Amino acid sequence: MHMSPEQTQWLLKVVQPERTLGALPGAAALTEPIRAALLGLPVEVYAGEQARMLSAAKAAARELSAEGAVATLPVKTGEHVVAFGDSHTSDPQSWAVILGELIAARGAALSISATGGDTTTHALVRIGEVVARQPDWVLFLIGVNDARTQGPNPGKTLVDARETARNLRELHERVARETKARCLWITPPSVNEERVGAHWGLSRFGVRFRNRDIAQVAAAVRELGAPTVDLFAALGAPPPEGLLLDDGLHFTIAGQQRVAREVVRGFSALR
Repeated sequence: MHMSPEQTQWLLKVVQPERTLGALPGAAALTEPIRAALLGLPVEVYAGEQARMLSAAKAAARELSAEGAVATLPVKTGEHVVAFGDSHTSDPQSWAVILGELIAARGAALSISATGGDTTTHALVRIGEVVARQPDWVLFLIGVNDARTQGPNPGKTLVDARETARNLRELHERVARETKARCLWITPPSVNEERVGAHWGLSRFGVRFRNRDIAQVAAAVRELGAPTVDLFAALGAPPPEGLLLDDGLHFTIAGQQRVAREVVRGFSALR
């Protein structure tokens, strides 16, 4: 299948083989040519687009730095921050990549534990890896895929709202019990429902979202009683034009920068 530049960018922002297959023993062998081949892309296209996206993320970070974002962050030299989530976070130019540039300027480090498509149920498996690292901070943006539905007439979301709430509580309590890390929770943002349903990539798999279902996940995050960045409320439903790709779900670089700005604001309040 020949892909347009827009389709190639979408694929690279949404799917990262090294993260999807990261738990396998041979994950270290996933070299750049292999990752490109798994996505059906020429290696030069893959490498060029990855470099372009990282450059855009660094530029977004420089803009936030110019706004004074670095000085307000509560991290200390030598600390380790983990950004935990799904495709909103695994995106090569995600809010976490942008934030990582700012955190590095404080002499701290940020690592990303995120896999596209993960629900909070998947997260219960992955959180053990995060706990084992004994980070100083964990920033959670997880749960939008719990609200996902399949097909034109779905009977339920992938994860029931009550189970989502239980999963979120378990994630929070495991970090609280097993580490000394402080947590910052970020509510999942809304989507453009019409665009999701019409998108060439998402519709192929019958993926759909309803903002009323995402709102329930956001409410469950707030009910944890932990420090929270309310992204669902901040961006509105749906988010403003220009923040989302044409799939109505994932963020443009402008959208990721906006998310990073909201996270910096909430993170800085924990000083």
